[in-house]
Amino acid sequence: MTFSIVARCATSGQFGVAISSSSPAVAARCAHARAGIGAVTTQNITNPALGPVMLEELAAGHDAVTAISTAIKVDGFGEHRQLLAIDKHGTTAAHSGTHVLGLWNTSHGIDCVTGGNLLATSEIPDAMVAAYEAATGSLGDRLLESMLAALNLGGEMGPLRSAGLLIVHEQSWPYADLRVDWVDDSRPIEALTRAWEIYSPQADQYVTRALRPTDAPSFGVPGNL
Repeated sequence: MTFSIVARCATSGQFGVAISSSSPAVAARCAHARAGIGAVTTQNITNPALGPVMLEELAAGHDAVTAISTAIKVDGFGEHRQLLAIDKHGTTAAHSGTHVLGLWNTSHGIDCVTGGNLLATSEIPDAMVAAYEAATGSLGDRLLESMLAALNLGGEMGPLRSAGLLIVHEQSWPYADLRVDWVDDSRPIEALTRAWEIYSPQADQYVTRALRPTDAPSFGVPGNL
């Protein structure tokens, strides 16, 4: 049903999530991150409320393991949940309950953790970690390389319909929050990758427009060339 990666860039301090699913609008429910704090996913039979619960635990100074443990206790249905978390120190944690759907697995790497359910093969989370660690470029670039590695191994057992990329940096709002909420052609990761190719060169400009509008570059469109 879903596979994802949560990660930290030790160089920039950014946190990010990339995720894809056969369900519509997966990122709207499952991807959560907070600047300077960490990133988490809540997936499988999803309770979106667990994202904020885990982030609050991380914000209180607890590590990723404690954040997930608390979320399971608060929820009371841990056997149905799959949770991933990374904290500000790069510590990762994962939980997959006994009722997680289909073939599932998780994997931990340097500054990243991956996981999925209803997978085409249990090797996918390991491949995602390897791709992330081998990739270069920005955090967004590396997250999407990880997702493409999953896709190359078959991704989910069913056709993919949605995908999302969430990155936070220094501000209270996301540095990037790109979503493909539904496609009919089973290529949401490719569509998301294209969206990032368009957005990433402009991402810093949008921050400038928010913080220092008098220094903002033009939009390069009719009326503001």
